Amino acid sequence: MQFSVITMAGLLLLGIIAGYLGGLAGVGGGILVVPALVYIFGFSQHQAQGTTLAMMLPPIGLLAAREYYLRGYVHISASLLLVSGYLLGSYLGGKMAVQLPDLVVKKIFAWFILMVSVKILFFTSTKS
Repeated sequence: MQFSVITMAGLLLLGIIAGYLGGLAGVGGGILVVPALVYIFGFSQHQAQGTTLAMMLPPIGLLAAREYYLRGYVHISASLLLVSGYLLGSYLGGKMAVQLPDLVVKKIFAWFILMVSVKILFFTSTKS
């Protein structure tokens, strides 16, 4: 797939925005990047998810995690357990996703975002 200079600039800007919001809000870039790749850049759902996963491999929040760690906000043992589970879960989820039709994967992604949004908007405690 060849990209124009404008498309390359757009992808770079999308990466910057996703990284900024990831560091600010503690979310993975997929929530922003996957829909942008599909609806702005014309990727299929499978291409968008695969590209987003590849995008997150090198940086996966390393610099943002460092900032949180330096301020005492990283629970190391919990992180290691989460990483162990995430490795297995992401392998199994990726293996399943590539077998499903694009529309089904898109709907699963949309439902996930909707459920998380409803939880945050209506069922989040006001305690900090």
